[in-house]
Amino acid sequence: MAGELILIVDDEPNIIELGRLYLENEGYRVEAASDGLEAMEKFQALNPALVVLDLMLPELDGWEVCKRIRAASDTPIIMLTARTDDIDKIVGLELGADDYMTKPYNPRELVARVKAVLRRGGARPKPDTPPQLRAGPLVIDPARREARLNGELLNLRSKEFDLLQTFVEHQGLALSREKLLELAWGFDFYGETRTVDVHVAHLRDKLSADPRVAIETVWGVGYKFTASG
Repeated sequence: MAGELILIVDDEPNIIELGRLYLENEGYRVEAASDGLEAMEKFQALNPALVVLDLMLPELDGWEVCKRIRAASDTPIIMLTARTDDIDKIVGLELGADDYMTKPYNPRELVARVKAVLRRGGARPKPDTPPQLRAGPLVIDPARREARLNGELLNLRSKEFDLLQTFVEHQGLALSREKLLELAWGFDFYGETRTVDVHVAHLRDKLSADPRVAIETVWGVGYKFTASG
């Protein structure tokens, strides 16, 4: 919804101003903080709709800011990092961030991701959504946002669930990383696909208990989900 408040937390003024320019052009209101302590103060005072949070910050780093925000609120968080390798750590530690981008970022992609994350936050299952999706021993319940493998509930992060549901809905089809971003993340491709690879790696680990379900790599294309039994 236009007019929602976005808090950008970064110690680089040019990054803040670039994000502000594009977000305000889309009708959002933008506040900024340049260190972790200021970020927490403004978060508590302003109650933003979404936080764009850099990982490397003075006073209080992005890891700690994310943990503190998530301990008190479900406010969406998009984390920024200058190193692609950090995305593995962000996902692996399951800090509760909703999305991840590497710097320098395309400001159009930031806007697209902000819109997608906010849209997901207000989404509700459609009335005609099937109560369950089945793929061999895997059962997806879109309404409850639950996935069970051989009856056992899988511990999935929100984005892992979205990606797994996308795979099940398109099982047997080879999907490019760009297409997966469009289907599971809800935005067009602007050049960053590392997030897809990281989430696929985590899904593979969580599905590894049963070899009848698999996310296969299709070289030169992307990934394909298969299930049997």
